[in-house]
Amino acid sequence: MKTGKVARPQVITERFIRTVCARLEENKRVRRKLPIWGRVHIDRQLPFLCVYRRPVHGDDAGTERFATGEAAYLTASGAGRLQAGLAGLVQGIAQTMTAQFGAFLIVELWSGEVGESDPPGGQDSHKPGFRIIAPKDGDIGVLISTFDDVLSRITLRKQPAETHIRLTPRCCPRQYAPILSADVARKLGCRTLGLEIRPVYRGAGGVLYPLILRELRRGLSQALRQTFYKFTRTQTTQRPKHYQVLGRRAVVKAVWEVDRQLAEVSDSFEFLLQVTPANAEQAWRKFERKRFNVAPVFRYRPLPADPVVLKRRLYGTPIERVEDPALSLLLRQKQDELDRQITMLTDVNTCRFVHGSLQLYGGVEDDLKRLADQVLYRLPPRTREDSRSGHLDAAAFAERAKEEIAYYRQRWPEVDAGVEVREDLASGLMVSRGSLLIGQHARIPVSRVEPLLQHEVGTHVLTYYNGRAQPFRQLYSGLAGYEAFQEGLAVLAEYLVGGLSRPRMRLLAARVLATRHMIDGATFVDAYRKLNGLYGFDRLTAFTVAMRIYRGGGLTKDAVYLRGLCQMLEYLGSDGEFGPLLVGKIASDHIPIVRELQWRKVLRNPPLSPRYLEMPAARSRLQEVRKGMTVLDLINGRRR
Repeated sequence: MKTGKVARPQVITERFIRTVCARLEENKRVRRKLPIWGRVHIDRQLPFLCVYRRPVHGDDAGTERFATGEAAYLTASGAGRLQAGLAGLVQGIAQTMTAQFGAFLIVELWSGEVGESDPPGGQDSHKPGFRIIAPKDGDIGVLISTFDDVLSRITLRKQPAETHIRLTPRCCPRQYAPILSADVARKLGCRTLGLEIRPVYRGAGGVLYPLILRELRRGLSQALRQTFYKFTRTQTTQRPKHYQVLGRRAVVKAVWEVDRQLAEVSDSFEFLLQVTPANAEQAWRKFERKRFNVAPVFRYRPLPADPVVLKRRLYGTPIERVEDPALSLLLRQKQDELDRQITMLTDVNTCRFVHGSLQLYGGVEDDLKRLADQVLYRLPPRTREDSRSGHLDAAAFAERAKEEIAYYRQRWPEVDAGVEVREDLASGLMVSRGSLLIGQHARIPVSRVEPLLQHEVGTHVLTYYNGRAQPFRQLYSGLAGYEAFQEGLAVLAEYLVGGLSRPRMRLLAARVLATRHMIDGATFVDAYRKLNGLYGFDRLTAFTVAMRIYRGGGLTKDAVYLRGLCQMLEYLGSDGEFGPLLVGKIASDHIPIVRELQWRKVLRNPPLSPRYLEMPAARSRLQEVRKGMTVLDLINGRRR
């Protein structure tokens, strides 16, 4: 006798409905497959449900994904034999949730038909459009107005959405009966709305446009959440503090898998270490012997992984299975960044390297160049570090760094950062995977010890371990494009402890200008001569700056320090919150997503706070920054 898998029932049974409702009564998550096709996913007790019914005949590619990003959704086949059970399931969910909240909202989504309602240009136009289908009677006029308003704010490729409202007793696709009759909905205290979506995310023949779908899905998800928030605040017993509170909290298995795979690819190499010359000291001596007229030859560490294998693993990650629009965006951005980094590592010492660098870090925009020129104009070359108190060598600075790390370890025992003095590192500092690397030839003025500790340990090490405390590995390895904002925070830390010296500001400005010269075609020797002769830097400093800019074939990363400081000052001067900056390594564009994930309780409060925030002088300076300061104000020591 043959045995095999038990066939799934072709209808939704009473037992299935009772199981779902019982879990909801206990405020447990529900995630169950439905017969034929579909799923019911309800994160926790919530006063709303998104519904999508897939047509039995014809294709409707992509539309169900507008529902699956929400905390409570139901997707199901539109097959006739399923509809009675589907109505029973929705009725049971509505009854259970109404008992908890006093009211319940059902929003059914479907795609419109290509035809007269399309914008000029036909189905190939990407102008988003929505039609709200609402009952003629009822007391949800304010809710409909809110829904219309938030939908109208959606843009797709800079085109604003068109919205229309149609009042009708049937808030559902024309080929189906209402999922709940008006009488049943009224008795349950349930409100129903329909949303017809212009299918601009599909082309002729039903071909899906994935990039347009993702962009539209992100905007619609925010609009739905704001509508749920309005309903919850005005018609239920609950008063959530923010609309993002109503987003998903549970993270499905696909997210953990993608996060793990991306982190493994990222951990397969250390990008900055790979593109940093391993022979910096020897190159300097040879450059000196050649009387500064012959560009040095830099050597780099062998790549510890096969780029082809890395890319195969990178694009084997099933990001398409991630339902959450916010997390999907972050993970896709990281995938793209890793792809570019791997390509750059194969292009080291070729003319292609600089093009990859421009894609990753950008160039030097004219406003940033003008600012760098102003900094160097206001701070003459005679400006020097205060070295009257002496210097610390690499070993002595390492001991101070260990003391600083021990301070954070007392507050969170998971901090196990190391400190390593290395021969193959140019005279300077670098944080790699949470550990501090120090070039063995480093000599650090005593006046710069505290600022550098707050830069490297109080910012880079701290955000690494705060990221380690989060459920996603990307927060410690760094979200895509995090460098500018991270370095801006690190330089700001130097200012807050009173150590953003004038020579330091000159150095940051010089890096910007040297980067611009490199992009414009200057050679290594040309850049060195400008740094030494025109800008007045000593020979070793000029060489080090040029080496950082020309390493690998042309790395534009060093422009991000001054750019990031500008971003940080603008953010804090516009009442930006300090807390999200500490969650992990993030870019300025990620602040809204980080706040969203915090409201949704997906991200945890970071365990570590910078030591300088305990210093009264640092807190006072931070308050001044919040009132509005520019980079030039920092130089002059005054507020605008």
